[in-house]
Amino acid sequence: MLNKASGPLLGLALSIACGPAVAEAKRVDVLLIGGGIMSSTLGIWLNELEPGWSMEMVERLDGVAEESSNGWNNAGTGHSALAELNYTPQDSSGKVDISKAIEINESFQVSRQFWSWQVNHNVLKNPRSFINSTPHMSFVWGEDNIAFLKKRYEALKASPLFAGMQYSEDAAQIKQWVPLMMEGRDPAQKIAATWTPIGTDVNFGEITRQFVGHLQAQPGFSLKLSSEVEEITRNDDGTWHVEYKNLKDGSVSQTDARFVFIGAGGGALHLLQKSGIPEAKEYAGFPVGGSFLVTDNPSVAEQHLAKAYGKASVGAPPMSVPHLDTRVLDGKRVILFGPFATFSTKFLKNGSYLDLFTSTTTHNVWPMTKVGVAEYPLVEYLAGQLMLSDDDRFNALREYFPNAKKEDWRLWQAGQRVQIIKRDEQKGGVLKLGTEVVSAADGSIAGLLGASPGASTAAPIMLNVLEKMFKEKLGTPAWQAKIREIVPSYGTRLNDSPVRVAEEWAYTAKVLELTPPPPIGDLAPAPATPAATPPAASSKGDLAL
Repeated sequence: MLNKASGPLLGLALSIACGPAVAEAKRVDVLLIGGGIMSSTLGIWLNELEPGWSMEMVERLDGVAEESSNGWNNAGTGHSALAELNYTPQDSSGKVDISKAIEINESFQVSRQFWSWQVNHNVLKNPRSFINSTPHMSFVWGEDNIAFLKKRYEALKASPLFAGMQYSEDAAQIKQWVPLMMEGRDPAQKIAATWTPIGTDVNFGEITRQFVGHLQAQPGFSLKLSSEVEEITRNDDGTWHVEYKNLKDGSVSQTDARFVFIGAGGGALHLLQKSGIPEAKEYAGFPVGGSFLVTDNPSVAEQHLAKAYGKASVGAPPMSVPHLDTRVLDGKRVILFGPFATFSTKFLKNGSYLDLFTSTTTHNVWPMTKVGVAEYPLVEYLAGQLMLSDDDRFNALREYFPNAKKEDWRLWQAGQRVQIIKRDEQKGGVLKLGTEVVSAADGSIAGLLGASPGASTAAPIMLNVLEKMFKEKLGTPAWQAKIREIVPSYGTRLNDSPVRVAEEWAYTAKVLELTPPPPIGDLAPAPATPAATPPAASSKGDLAL
């Protein structure tokens, strides 16, 4: 006969014999895998549109925003194509194409409107905690680069989204903008710069923490930390069955969800593969890391207030565009310089060295091979970066900050990013330098792959997820009205109207406590473009690790 103590003892014996206990499956409307800016942004969107829906968020680390969304794991944030030269390529005839820059700037305006709504409704608190005015600057030297920058400036002037941008080749003027970059510079060196005072620096880790904190206060939302997803399978009723293990105590939980979003950064590819959806077979991933030189010496950091972007080296990937970058992290102003590419087979900074190998399948090995051949200059570039010495990195910094002192700077390892490799009928495989939503045909599960501009355009990217996955809901008057209430420019192109650009800038600058926009008379007329929904998630370009 069993005594009173035998029940717990029997349970312990059974758990040892049979493995960790598995809790009964919980049922939710939405399961968000990953506790970063993408999942939290989608959670906020859905909470606004369907406050009655139940949601669960699962994160493998001990807190949210600890991987790619962590402020120390990325730099250059606040992308609106004001300074990143790779967004305005020059063709063989010398013409500068600004279409990608306009698309990214439009997307960032959606993010600004989305954040402004959240501030007005007390979801985000104290704008200075997550966004700060920081001028954006392009800085080049050499006759060819100067000629390109001037052409770029002239082309961008046609768009009201780039109003207020200034161009100069005068060392005295540039010194007023960035004195730290001009001190000790050879006065005979030919230089040029563009300067836009209404740029921003954004801390996406802080936005994520505030978003998740708000969601936790809502009925029907739960957050599971230190929990790693192990299985994703389809139920007979079309819902998804997800099993995840608590990394602290080994217990296993189960959730059945009507809709699953995988916003797990570099971990998304593996999880999409686990789901078994055929759409995931088209993809592979190539990891690239980055390191930065960083200083938090106040006597240095207070002399530089800009995100100053240069030109990438020949053969370098877009994510490697060098920049001397003012950031506000943990309430403190710091300067980062880089990135210097690093390589690891991990897909996450806190991942496994087996990530690259375990993501390789019979479906994606050929596209990976073809890309490896086609992108050989990238391989050469990475090899060269891995061979850099401390002196090499410091000398690169001195091209932007001639009077830099070694003792003020330290090397910091940033996060991992996984570039998309996708099957291509003609080429076998292509390297896609943007973000892409991968989803099941029935709209029940989706994941986000890729990199930049990523977090800066999280709000429109998640709008794209809503458009793909909730088509019927999106067409209802209730959803349409709410989306337009949150993002007044939804469904239009701000670039078509200088007046609307000025209105949007003024509204968001006031709410977010940012530098006021230029007077409306300074906004140039723009060539008309057809009205459309906001840009899709695929936004090729710089990652700014």
